[in-house]
Amino acid sequence: MKRTGLIERGLRTVMRVFTWLPQKRKRILFESFLGKQYSDSPRAIYELMRAMHPECELIFSKQRGVAFPPNVKTVDRLTFRWIYLLATSRVWVSNSRLPGWLIKPEKTFYLQTWHGTPLKKLALDMDDVQMANTTTARYKQGFKQEAAKWSSLVSPNAYSSSIFRRAFAFEGEMLEIGYPRNDIFYQEARHAKIKEAVYRHYDIDHSKKVLLYAPTWRDNAFEGQGKYSFELPFSLNEFEKRFGDEYVLLVRMHYLVGSRLDVTAPSVRNTSDYPDIAELYLASDALITDYSSVMFDFAHLSRPILFYTYDLEHYRDQLRGFYFDFEQEAPGPLLSTETALFEELDQLDDWHTRYASAFRAFQETYCQWDDGQASERAMKTIIKRIHG
Repeated sequence: MKRTGLIERGLRTVMRVFTWLPQKRKRILFESFLGKQYSDSPRAIYELMRAMHPECELIFSKQRGVAFPPNVKTVDRLTFRWIYLLATSRVWVSNSRLPGWLIKPEKTFYLQTWHGTPLKKLALDMDDVQMANTTTARYKQGFKQEAAKWSSLVSPNAYSSSIFRRAFAFEGEMLEIGYPRNDIFYQEARHAKIKEAVYRHYDIDHSKKVLLYAPTWRDNAFEGQGKYSFELPFSLNEFEKRFGDEYVLLVRMHYLVGSRLDVTAPSVRNTSDYPDIAELYLASDALITDYSSVMFDFAHLSRPILFYTYDLEHYRDQLRGFYFDFEQEAPGPLLSTETALFEELDQLDDWHTRYASAFRAFQETYCQWDDGQASERAMKTIIKRIHG
């Protein structure tokens, strides 16, 4: 930890020097999930800007070793060049926090897109932070300092705006425009091609339907420095026996535990390292999740959602806590056992009949501002700041 602190102080000193350099007015730096992915709202905005504003210099931040499309200009994260580009870019676009030691130049416009509608309590609203290498007080202070750097924060619905304002102690501009990452759900001409690409990538038989299992991250899953526990909460072998002839199961875990997933069943694929989960949504006929914000995004597709909430009381009452009555508002069944989960899978054909009312209410509240044009609205905000 002492060595890490020295390195961060050194990098901050380097950035302080670079901030004296003139900014490139049309240089924009993008980052998604700490440079681990080419995905999410930063990708959606980037791709639209590349098509509509070729005069801008668009650069994506990435971690070393992470593969990006060859036509995307990138810079490796936590390098001197990365710091230089941050210091000289007119605009930053990110969907998660940047390192606390970074200095945001006064003229830099920092667009924070965030990465989901919150069910679980966030940041300053959390009573007890159970994460590795931090304390509750330190975590909250770091979040306040980060949010103070944001020029504008994207929100997908009125519900999120209220929570973001309080949980992040955010006093800047709230861009109530919908999530750019969700535009793809309204671009139906692209859906068939994306689905075919996922089927081909994972060698899925076209006679089979696809289920996506995407649970949330559990804050208390750490065992030690860099080590995290993980155990799949249902039997893949039993899934194979009962549903292998009809379905392929795509399992999407958090990146910290995804590599530990042992997949041997023929009808199961580990998709934890797939670059963009939105493409997995489009290839899937139904979603199995728990408390993950994926429910809010997948709801745009009006396809079945099952909630495998085997640890509901612990997660709700001890680990994170919820912002609303999840048991009352969930747009699908809450299932506490493997038996109940598999029984519900047997009844997927009439899911819409049984849960239509709850699902419509959920969409009206949480899919409020998404209409396929959020990226364009974000882009116009950026262009206005560039020329302002």
